Amino acid sequence: MPLAEAGAIPSSDPPPWLSDVAIATAGRLIRGHRLAFDRPLLAGVESGRSPLQAAQELFVAAAVVLAHDGGADPRLIYANRAALLLWRRPWSAMVGLPSRLTAEPAERRSRAHALERARHRQALEGYAGIRVDSGGRRFRIENARLWTLGESGGLPCGQAAAFATWWWLPQAPGGSPPPSVERAEPGPGDRT
Repeated sequence: MPLAEAGAIPSSDPPPWLSDVAIATAGRLIRGHRLAFDRPLLAGVESGRSPLQAAQELFVAAAVVLAHDGGADPRLIYANRAALLLWRRPWSAMVGLPSRLTAEPAERRSRAHALERARHRQALEGYAGIRVDSGGRRFRIENARLWTLGESGGLPCGQAAAFATWWWLPQAPGGSPPPSVERAEPGPGDRT
């Protein structure tokens, strides 16, 4: 049955990750990574791609890519599909979320410390930490890259992170997270 007959009205609006703001943010992510690490965030994306194509490729990349603004309590301004799937949140719930909420309370101090180090250095490689998805399931990230985002004039306007290695951590009996277990439990959701 055609969409019109089913009562659905097709939308001409682009998905939120292809809005003008998101495309500009994707460009800042790609340029900022190149400046920070002297290598592309995604192989081949920087050469000959339109901003729209680059934003599309960044959104569907296998590596997790996130960014938050430069506010006192930074809020997420970007999350690609891999990040949305990992944190089990739609774009509308992830973008705008205080970024500290991507980690459980016990991990927020070490997370903030790493972000501060990355801010002072403009970039940091090899970061590892524990995060929590929307349902409270814990996972460990490894070899993350953190970098500072800049506006067109060069002023810092946020920070970004990218990683491809993560795994689920064991849950305590009854489904609640263990107090502070550091051992990893590889499982079907693993990415390396």
